[in-house]
Amino acid sequence: MPLSGTIVVDENLCKACELCIVNCPAQVIALDKSRITPRGFHPASLYKEGCTGCGTCSVVCPEAAITVYREKRTEKESNA
Repeated sequence: MPLSGTIVVDENLCKACELCIVNCPAQVIALDKSRITPRGFHPASLYKEGCTGCGTCSVVCPEAAITVYREKRTEKESNA
């Protein structure tokens, strides 16, 4: 079964360096231009579906601001 993932970005740590965006193999992360963090940056966030939960974004983040959650899709979700 394919894997599905999501990320949570700690906005107190994210400095909008874009390393997560550049290194995301699924290309599903972007800076959220509609929000500004307490430190004055646009935080990274998922902007479309397709995250597999690979964890690359978390590994390359110099501030350790990204937590990755991964789960298996059910057969019903995979076929939908």
